[in-house]
Amino acid sequence: MIDRYVLDLQEIDETQVAVVGGKGAHLGGLSGIEGVHVPGGFCVTTDAFRRIMAEVPSIDDLLERLSRLNPDDRQEIRTLSAQIRRAIEEIAIPGEPAAAITRALARFGEQAAYAVRSSATAEDLPTASFAGQQDTYLNIVGPTAILQHVSRCWASLFTERAVTYRQRNGIDHRAVHMAVVVQRMVLPHAAGILFTADPVTGNRKVATVDAGFGLGEALVSGLVNPDVFKVRGDEVVAKAIAAKRRAVHALPAGGTQEVAIDSRRQEQPALTDTQVVQLVQLGRRIEAHFGRPQDIEWCLAEDGFRIVQSRPITTLFPIPETGDQENHVYVSVGHQQMMTDPMKPLGLSVWQLTAMAPMHEAGGRLFVDVTRRLASPASRAGLLDIVGRGDPLVRDALETVLDLEDFVRALPDADPGGPPVGGASTSIETDPAIVTELIERSEASVAALERDIRTKSGPELFDFLLEAFDEHKRVLSDPLSMQVIMAGMQATWWLNDKLHEWLGEKNAADTLTLSAPDNITSEMGLALLDVADVIRPHPDVVAFLRGVEDEDFLDELAKLAGGTEARDAIEAYLDRYGMRCVGEIDITRPRWRERPATVVPVILDNVRNFEPGAAGRRFEQGRQKAQQKEQDVLSRLRALPDGDQKADETKRMIDRVRTFIGYREYPKYGIISRYFVYKQALLREAERLVQADVVPEKEDIFYLTFQELRDVVRSHQVDDQLIQQRKEAFRSYQALTPPRVLTSEGEAVNGAYRRDDVPAGALAGLPVSAGSVEGRARVILDMAEADLEAGDILVTAYTDPSWSPLFVGITGLVTEVGGLMTHGAVIAREYGLPAVVGVEQATRLIRDGQRIRVHGTDGYVEILA
Repeated sequence: MIDRYVLDLQEIDETQVAVVGGKGAHLGGLSGIEGVHVPGGFCVTTDAFRRIMAEVPSIDDLLERLSRLNPDDRQEIRTLSAQIRRAIEEIAIPGEPAAAITRALARFGEQAAYAVRSSATAEDLPTASFAGQQDTYLNIVGPTAILQHVSRCWASLFTERAVTYRQRNGIDHRAVHMAVVVQRMVLPHAAGILFTADPVTGNRKVATVDAGFGLGEALVSGLVNPDVFKVRGDEVVAKAIAAKRRAVHALPAGGTQEVAIDSRRQEQPALTDTQVVQLVQLGRRIEAHFGRPQDIEWCLAEDGFRIVQSRPITTLFPIPETGDQENHVYVSVGHQQMMTDPMKPLGLSVWQLTAMAPMHEAGGRLFVDVTRRLASPASRAGLLDIVGRGDPLVRDALETVLDLEDFVRALPDADPGGPPVGGASTSIETDPAIVTELIERSEASVAALERDIRTKSGPELFDFLLEAFDEHKRVLSDPLSMQVIMAGMQATWWLNDKLHEWLGEKNAADTLTLSAPDNITSEMGLALLDVADVIRPHPDVVAFLRGVEDEDFLDELAKLAGGTEARDAIEAYLDRYGMRCVGEIDITRPRWRERPATVVPVILDNVRNFEPGAAGRRFEQGRQKAQQKEQDVLSRLRALPDGDQKADETKRMIDRVRTFIGYREYPKYGIISRYFVYKQALLREAERLVQADVVPEKEDIFYLTFQELRDVVRSHQVDDQLIQQRKEAFRSYQALTPPRVLTSEGEAVNGAYRRDDVPAGALAGLPVSAGSVEGRARVILDMAEADLEAGDILVTAYTDPSWSPLFVGITGLVTEVGGLMTHGAVIAREYGLPAVVGVEQATRLIRDGQRIRVHGTDGYVEILA
């Protein structure tokens, strides 16, 4: 009969997390792998833990108080968690569990030495390792000591660090239970950690072994630096042997102690290369069993390697699934679209169905496979040129991958693997009527979509949407639209290159493009200044808006003096721009029209920081600066040899860039306008599913792909477990940072600036809008929490078009993500804001409130004293 309180490791597999915890389940799974040796032992089940917890006085009240604490309230967490630990340790283990543990010890040897190790049910999970959150005790001898340390392991579920970790990860304290693993102690020559994927680069083909003398505790506790070996295939490809001056050894009577290592041994490797390769082969067997890269604790005794723990590596960025064994190179779509957050499944699938190029999903993000373009020398040069102009870090990352020997196999130029990079030919007349025609076409298409979708529901809606997606792509790929976009971009590049060559001017186009016409995104920011003008004269309205928390505030406005005008101004703004939001390429994100309170802080900043009529003045000042710059540049060119020809050519390019560069922002506006129409129709369908008790909440449909949602609407059946799994996966993806470039081996490559013109201590980035400005850094990660004063410099992770209303109130911009032609850069130039983008970890390295200087011409940021 299976004992409810104790199970031998041989009786356990990885499906029994609820009974034996994550560590116990993994050890049971390891015990069943041929050729993998796990020290013998048993697991005290969660039934024993529940039995003990039932006897702890007032435990329900204590856990309720704990759950209400803020994760940052460290003092209260420390006090309350210590109280719970004491209460658990003071409970004597009752007769049945104690007898079960004693019987198990008799089987394995009562006076043998054991490791007593915590194994929580929320531990070693695919999405959260919980590594180091609970306690382990080594070399425990005798039944009395083992029972005492089992109690301590139970209590360690409530260490301060474990409680805080659960609070921050949204895990209910009552939902987690503790099992305890009791294993025969191994007295090793060496011990350490094996990662079956490189934990730094993410490369799944490279394993990393950390090794030291004695027990692994010396490495885990940071007592010594380990020897580090890197293994690819059956070969050690790199190693660094450390001076290991200390080790942790087991004492004969129990417990452990630090010992000094003989000076002659300190710099000897803890493992031979042959042993390292043998260990990695074991690791590959374990990885294959669990189906994902593993973080493995091992030790080496007289009779070979013993595996004492294996858990998934949760920090690796996932790899797109291809179904082949070929090498692939992927470029992040999010870094181009200024949205590096994870997207929900419906958002991912709708973007894929409406995108112009095939895309691959990994970690809730989208990537484009550029392998074939890199393989052909001709298309490679074009790809590197265009990505390098936009974001030098992406170019550097791709060149880093190309430097990997034989990773990208060369193809002849005759097979470039796709259309030429850079889009359509730019031989186009400089005529504003072309832009007007394109905008009218787009608006007519959106109006037709809004009209025709109203009558569609059920399966018919999904058939209609698939046709709408085809129209979406047709509008997006309009050859004339692509010509206009490329004409504006290439004219910008030409002006910057030629005026630098002829006049020594850096980024001259930044000033020449100020207040360019037809820029829907910059108009959006200026339009919110006009809304502020309507609101400013009405103090009751301003006071009311300062207290807005709910989304139904517009209905209340009309009751105030001036409220009707204020409401009408905000409503008109939302009619024009309400489809926008942060992360807008994900259709599941809440739009301003759905959450109008999002724009209120920006309106209030505009009321406080600007005088009436600011929008018109700002636009006119920019236009005049651009005109003055044009006259200055042309007069200086005419003084040069062949000056008239240079000036005429430059004038043509200035006219071209001012005519076309504003349109660069319009196609995205058209996409997002269509997305809002799609979303409203899908949410109406979701409401019907809620009414039919198919899903509990409308937003549950966001965790289904478009095709899955179509099937649910047709069948009125949904897999609740799938939705729950998708929610958990999405939460885990939020903790991951997507790389700019990712290989099919899992190597995450972010590139580097190869520059020697950045002062020591400054943060390097990409110069995208000229000028220099000094001011207070405002580190803002959520636009709804903006609180800007005149003269502030915005520091954030990324800025898609929805951030542009903030740009009218700042004097400079710093972002972690971006390129020369991404939206934030275009609008910064439009408003004349010095801007540096692509500054790695800017939101961590720059503290909110610090004074900084932004060098928008030279591309770096100084943090000032």
